[in-house]
Amino acid sequence: MSPLHVLKNKAVPSIRNLLKETGHTSWELLKITIPVVILTKVLEELGMILLLSSFLEPVMGLIGLPGSMGLVWATALLTNLYGAIVVFATLAPELNLTVAQVTVVCSAMLIAHSLPLELTITKKAGAPFTPIALLRLIGAFVYGFLLSTICTVFQVWQEPAVMLFKAEQKDESLWAWGLSQLENFALIVLVIFSIIIIMKILRGIGILSLFERMLEPVLPLFGMSKKAAPVTVVGMVMGISYGGALIIRETNSGGMSKREVFFSLALMGLSHALVEDTLLMAALGAHWGGILFGRVLFSLVVIYFLALLTGRGARGTAETF
Repeated sequence: MSPLHVLKNKAVPSIRNLLKETGHTSWELLKITIPVVILTKVLEELGMILLLSSFLEPVMGLIGLPGSMGLVWATALLTNLYGAIVVFATLAPELNLTVAQVTVVCSAMLIAHSLPLELTITKKAGAPFTPIALLRLIGAFVYGFLLSTICTVFQVWQEPAVMLFKAEQKDESLWAWGLSQLENFALIVLVIFSIIIIMKILRGIGILSLFERMLEPVLPLFGMSKKAAPVTVVGMVMGISYGGALIIRETNSGGMSKREVFFSLALMGLSHALVEDTLLMAALGAHWGGILFGRVLFSLVVIYFLALLTGRGARGTAETF
């Protein structure tokens, strides 16, 4: 048999399996995403964002922000960061916000946004809805309060914020919205396909095993074992949607315990999409020290104490959540 035929016999089944795995993982995610995205659009059209923003206005004052920033955070909570950026870009020029204030509102949005979609994904992945929702909402407020207090007491980042991002007027038609969602769904499939390939390559050349061995002594502090390391890191770097898809797959295969799933998704909830979302917030004028380094440190501390408080051993805590 010629080398070409040997290569073909090995490559074709591998590609077929890769496409099958991508299709299965993508479908598990899309069958959650599509209904939730439609429901979120209905809620938006019914004025739920304005209703939520009225409840958030008093909260904004507690974290050193104008009440109008409640509309920005409400938009982020129910839709996504991109919608919130458009609202922020409209309101911010008239408010003369400091770097500290922009960092606070951006940090709150980074921790708690797209909740209808992301909480549905985490629930499907095996984490209970209410604890993760409360963790993200309370975590966003507490971190915002601590950050605002520190900036005020020590008078840091008090200079006027400079917004690099200029939001363009969106086409608000349902047709444009539908096309935008189709693009997002296609992107999800493409990213999942790419992640699966990268994970297989990293596993094949031993990088993941090395990474797991390096994290093995540390992960138990956060309620996880080395088995949770790859998907947790993917989720933190890429985002809940992509990390959630991989955890759904891991959960179905029984590769992670309930405790590990909870803490992995809890850590992702507080710190995820560390590259893309952080860059977006930096373009609004937020400081890296708050939206990246401080947020990651806060997330690790919260998960550490949560694991400590609920720690009764792996067997005892498996059913805690």
